[in-house]
Amino acid sequence: MRAVARFERKYLLDLEQYYRVRNAVIPFVERDYYTSAAGGTYLVRSVYYDTRDYRAWYEKEDGDFGRIKLRIRAYTDSPQDGDTISVELKTKRGNSMEKHSAHVDLEEYRHFQRTGEWPGHENEILCEFQRLLRVRSLVPVCLVQYRREGFTARDRSRVRVTLDHDVTSTRAASLFPERPVLKPHRPKRRIFEVKTRDGEPRWLQELIRRHMLKMTSNSKYWQGIEIVRPDMVTPREVAP
Repeated sequence: MRAVARFERKYLLDLEQYYRVRNAVIPFVERDYYTSAAGGTYLVRSVYYDTRDYRAWYEKEDGDFGRIKLRIRAYTDSPQDGDTISVELKTKRGNSMEKHSAHVDLEEYRHFQRTGEWPGHENEILCEFQRLLRVRSLVPVCLVQYRREGFTARDRSRVRVTLDHDVTSTRAASLFPERPVLKPHRPKRRIFEVKTRDGEPRWLQELIRRHMLKMTSNSKYWQGIEIVRPDMVTPREVAP
């Protein structure tokens, strides 16, 4: 079981901004384990849960405080025995986020897919995940996939920054659907995300100021439903 409490800030970048920001941040950070192991970027694939009438999506749309998000995440689209899968509960209060996660293996995930129960587990996160699915009548509704560059601060200030590319989504009932048709969100944009626990160091504050970055709400799940269920969304002008 793993619990993380932190502040998150997101910035939407065009391609020119992406290169400028990446070049500016590199002297202050180093690649995280997953980015180093993958040689540059790694795959992130998540399936999100909601009610059949998309109550969690509307909570995000309405800006409800204290929202809770349930998702299951993998770092591959070709699962093999021994792969680790993350089961996550995430709550947000403004820019403050708290994430609780537990890890299961592929066979345990497949068992959950068949039965709706985690096999032989007393892990409190898995139990709570299972309980919330039942009491809220949650089902998997959307698969979101992207590639990520992840970095941690060299000064050990517990700052993590990520750059996300090629965000896509599709309707899906599992992490590994057969032949998914993934639709792009905003192909000309990259997402720069800052995650801090003890406040932003001076170098990061200066970088954001110098590049005139403007914080934005950028829920990948919200955008995923916007893509796969356009009938739910009031037409509006969005960045390409």
